[in-house]
Amino acid sequence: MKTTLDELQTFATVVDMGSITAAAEQLDQTVSAASRTLARLEEKLKTTLLRRTTRRLELTEEGRAFLQNARAIIEQVESAEEQMVARRDKPSGRLRIDAATPFMLHAIVPLVRGYRERYPHVELELNSNEGIIDLLERRTDVAIRIGRLKDSTLHSRLVGNSRLRILASPGFIETHGLPRRVEDLGKHALLGFNQPESLNTWPVLGTDGEPYRIEPTVWSSSGETLRQMALEGVGIACLSDFMTGQDRESGRLVQILNRQTQDVRQPIHAVYYRNTAISSRIASFVDYLVEAFKTRLVS
Repeated sequence: MKTTLDELQTFATVVDMGSITAAAEQLDQTVSAASRTLARLEEKLKTTLLRRTTRRLELTEEGRAFLQNARAIIEQVESAEEQMVARRDKPSGRLRIDAATPFMLHAIVPLVRGYRERYPHVELELNSNEGIIDLLERRTDVAIRIGRLKDSTLHSRLVGNSRLRILASPGFIETHGLPRRVEDLGKHALLGFNQPESLNTWPVLGTDGEPYRIEPTVWSSSGETLRQMALEGVGIACLSDFMTGQDRESGRLVQILNRQTQDVRQPIHAVYYRNTAISSRIASFVDYLVEAFKTRLVS
C-alpha cells in the first residue's frame, strides 16, 4: 500500500506543532483521526517515526530521515498547485485548433493577432480538415464544427450561428440574368457540395413547398472552393455569412432571391474532450471566439 499525501502532511504537521492534538486542530481534524493517520503511515513503512512520551513527541532517526523527504514531496506538490493556479490566470502552452478551411481563413485567422495580444504565452497550432476528425488521433485540443452536432462523447459549446444566403457575382448576373423565382435556379449553373450532401438543400422553398434541393453543376468538398468559383462567375452558390461578409459588403457577391430566402442559420460549436476541469488554454480560446462572434463574424 502506497503512502498518501494526506499521511505525509499529517506527519509533518505533527512534527511542526509538537503534538497530535495541536496538529489535529491545525488540520481541522479530530485527534483520533490524526492519530490513526500517523499510525497507518508507520504501519505502511514498517518503522516507528515518532517516540511518544507523556510530555512530547520525539523523532526517531528513521523519522528524521523520512521527514526530510516528506517535506520535499509536499513542497513539490504545493509548487505544482501554484503553477496550475498561475496557468489558469495566465494561459500558456501549445493549443492545437482544427477547423474547415473556410472557417479557419475567414473566422479564426483574423482573430489570431488579437488573441495573441491578450494571451501571449499561448502557442497556436492551426490545422484545417474538411471532414470530422478524431481529436485524440490528430492530437487536437479544440475543433470547430459547423452544422448540427451528432451524438458525441465530446464536450461542446455553441459559439455562434451563421446565416445561409444564395449568392452570385455581378458578372454572372450580367451574363446569365437574375433568377427571380426559385424555379429559375434550375436554369443556371449551381455550385454545390459533394459532402455532406445535406448542404445542397438551400434555404428556399420549391414549388412543392419543401426546402429546395439543388443538382449541382460543379461539386466541391470545400466551401472556400465554391466561394472562389462564385467570385469568378462560374455559378450560383449557397454560402454561410462567416465567409462572405466582406464579399457582400464590397459587392463582389450579391444575394439573390432575397424575399424567398428563409432565415436559416448554421450552428457553430467548439468541441473538445470532456474533462472535469477544462484547461485554461481551451477556455481562453473558446471564450474569445464567442466574444468575437457577437461583434464580428456573423452579419
